[in-house]
This record gives sequence, structure tokens and C-alpha cells, in this order.
Amino acid sequence: MKALKVLLVDDNPLITSGLALILKTDSEISEIETVDNALDAISYCRTHDVDIVLMDIRMPGMNGIEATKVITEETLAKVIILTTFDEDDYIVAGIKNGASAYLLKNTPPAVMIDSIKAVFLDQHVLSSSIWTKTRQMIDKLGEPGDLSDLTDREQEITALVAQGLSNGAIAKRLFLSEGTIHNHISTILHKLNLDHRTQLAIYYLTGKVGEEN
Repeated sequence: MKALKVLLVDDNPLITSGLALILKTDSEISEIETVDNALDAISYCRTHDVDIVLMDIRMPGMNGIEATKVITEETLAKVIILTTFDEDDYIVAGIKNGASAYLLKNTPPAVMIDSIKAVFLDQHVLSSSIWTKTRQMIDKLGEPGDLSDLTDREQEITALVAQGLSNGAIAKRLFLSEGTIHNHISTILHKLNLDHRTQLAIYYLTGKVGEEN
């Protein structure tokens, strides 16, 4: 994996300084910059090479979810929402506006670092409590999706994705390599005409594509 460049966005300097100390412990994170508002985050991402943005939600001026939409549409940076708020509206808005992950600020440091690396590798990550809330919202939406075009193995992997498991966790569960799981998921998404694993989980549980609801 290349050395990652991370931007921290939070109006509380104690948060950004603490996060910076945590991330500096990992040798694969090479650069860490901080800004204290969403507009500066957008400006920085437009003018610098950024791999991952850790974005707070509530800040003076533009909020983090609005900034996430701009950053993901206009730059190559991937955004992780990192917040204390787990309200349903924020979760849905964050995902709809392009966030690749939604984590709470009490996420353990090792999990946060693993999530950054997973997002860089095009995975989508939710804190366990956020996944539980998302699952509860999804369960109300409809019947399970039609997986008849998938092989038995692909259906098994889809079910595990819908449980919120990462590629690494699925690989361990099925005694396969993480690369094999990644390839299977790419094939599954292509067969179902979906873009990413969050859509896949929603389709598995409800038979619908999240952006259409």
C-alpha cells in the first residue's frame, strides 16, 4: 500500500491534535494535515493530493456532510465521517453524499487506522452501532433482493457483506484470501449492476438500491 495522505477536519483542536498523534503511530500514513472548517477542507482537497479525509459533521459555516458531497464529486479524496452523532438523518445523508465510512469518535485507534486503509482500498465501513441502526432502517424497506444470478459462493459472500463484515473478516470466515473476496465482490456488483458494498447490503436486505429510496 502507498503511504497515505490524510486530512483531519474538525473545529475542536483537541480532536485534531489527538487524531494526529494516533495516526502518526502507523508507518503507512505519511502525511497528516488539519483544518478547522469545511470550506478550508474543500479548498485543501482541490489544491493538494489527499487520499482520505476524516470529516466532522457539525462545524461553523458549512457542515461536514455538505463538504463531503463537494469533495467526493470534485476530487479523488475519499471521505470518512467521524462524529459523535449517530442520528438516522446524518447517517443516510452522509452515505448519500458520498462518504465511504461513518465512524463514531469513540472508535478504538486500531479500528480507525484499519478503517482508513480499508476505505483507501475502496471498501465501505460503518461503526458497529451505526451498522445496527442502518440495519434497522433497512429492515423496514422491503423484501430481500433476488440473488438467483449469483453462484452459491457469491450468495454466501453477499450475506456476509450484509452483516457488515469487512473483506478481511469474510476471508477469515471462509478460509479464502482477501484478494479472492475482493474479486468475488467485484463480480457480484457487476452482476447486480450495483456500485459499492453498501448498495449491495441494502439490495440483499430489501431488494432495492439505496439511492432510489
